[in-house]
Amino acid sequence: MPISKNQPKGLFLLFFVEMWERFSYYGMRALLVLYMLNFLNFSMEKSGRIYGWYTGMVYLTPLIGGYIADRYLGQRKAILIGGVLMALGHFSLAFPALPFFFTGLILLIMGNGFFKPNISTVVGSLYEENDPRRDAGFTIFYMGINLGAFFSPFVCSTLGEKVGWHWGFSAAGIGMFLGLIMYMWGQKQFLGDKCMKPKNPQKNYSMPIILLSVVLIFLILSAFQFSGYEIIERVPRYIYWIAAILVVTGFIYAYTTNSSKSTLTRVEKQRIAVIFIMVFFSIFFWSAFEQAGSSLTIFADKETNRNLSIFGFNFVVPTGYFQSINPLLIFLLAPLFSKLWIRLADVHKEPSSPLKFSIGLGFLSVGFMVMVVAAKIYEVSGPVSIFWLIGAYFFHTLGELCLSPVGLSLVTKLSPVQFTSLMMGVWFLSSFVANFIGGFFAGNYDAMNHSKFFMIPMTTAILSALLLFLLTPRIRKWMHGIH
Repeated sequence: MPISKNQPKGLFLLFFVEMWERFSYYGMRALLVLYMLNFLNFSMEKSGRIYGWYTGMVYLTPLIGGYIADRYLGQRKAILIGGVLMALGHFSLAFPALPFFFTGLILLIMGNGFFKPNISTVVGSLYEENDPRRDAGFTIFYMGINLGAFFSPFVCSTLGEKVGWHWGFSAAGIGMFLGLIMYMWGQKQFLGDKCMKPKNPQKNYSMPIILLSVVLIFLILSAFQFSGYEIIERVPRYIYWIAAILVVTGFIYAYTTNSSKSTLTRVEKQRIAVIFIMVFFSIFFWSAFEQAGSSLTIFADKETNRNLSIFGFNFVVPTGYFQSINPLLIFLLAPLFSKLWIRLADVHKEPSSPLKFSIGLGFLSVGFMVMVVAAKIYEVSGPVSIFWLIGAYFFHTLGELCLSPVGLSLVTKLSPVQFTSLMMGVWFLSSFVANFIGGFFAGNYDAMNHSKFFMIPMTTAILSALLLFLLTPRIRKWMHGIH
């Protein structure tokens, strides 16, 4: 789907900047679990925990990064800071020593917090209120995300699995560096003065310094714990909870004191409540969906017949290539979904956003039903055809298209202007919780019967879909005319 001439010019820039950022993220993610298992010699349980910790934290820090951008930096500076930190993080992973491994993960987590919520906010700022191009614009932006995600495993996995792990991580860093160059080159020309300054600037920097310090301490303690230092073996049992309480308490204090001049109306409060409800149901989706980087990757590596013969040429499909199935399907199906919603809107039959979420959860459940069958076949006759995973990813992708771009657009429509980046951070909070849950769940993959393992996300997805469907009429009332 080409970028329409009717779309803002800035969308073209942000499309490609986000494409390169996602290239780096998904390229690194395709290698992460395999690198820990095969190079660092971590157990599956430990690898799953670290994967869940990392992928969870990259979705928690946007809550703080969005707040700091709204109040102190402005979105444009926050994007630049985040990009630099992430590039350094990828290059740190390219060094084989364990301290560089955890330093790289920490830099990526912190950088993502500044980058992720704010680039989506800048996309939203390109449109006036009630601009009918907004949803289509976010769909185009989402295609950029998945274009980068599609190509990255081919480059990073090929280098990582065939040449050397650290070549793969270096390729991810180069991708982020290219995105930074493009952003610095084009931001003035294509974005003008949008999002240059915070909406409600604050002069007291003590609160963001405290918040960032607590988060950094938490991440360092986590890294020490995962590294196996016995001196802090029991620390996480209480220090982690203290750190979490400090972060949440400090954040609530900062939010309430700094927003006292901006009294929210009843309509705004109910719309914000809808965002939190959608965040809650998104947790069920993403905790299952993110098995793609852990348990589904192991299924592809150990339980799938990856030998292919095409025109007489025999080759083994690298495990990381399976990470490209979802973004390829997104790129192919997103234009169809965009046209579908427009066609349904023309005849006044377009589903509301909560109903789209419910449909997305239903598709996700069907995808895991496919995996239940595939796992049962493996138990009987050994490695299964790659088409089982392709089928599962197909239904997961249908679900993602009903939920993820719709959620991004919905947040920008429901949020008060002065809190847009903050609410975008709240939206990504669902992925923080979901990735922690998904990571710990994936750690049980080796210990469980695999068909029963996949039956758990299948069941939770369909039950949450039914519950959201029943709640949709009430949620729509709280949206006050926003579809």
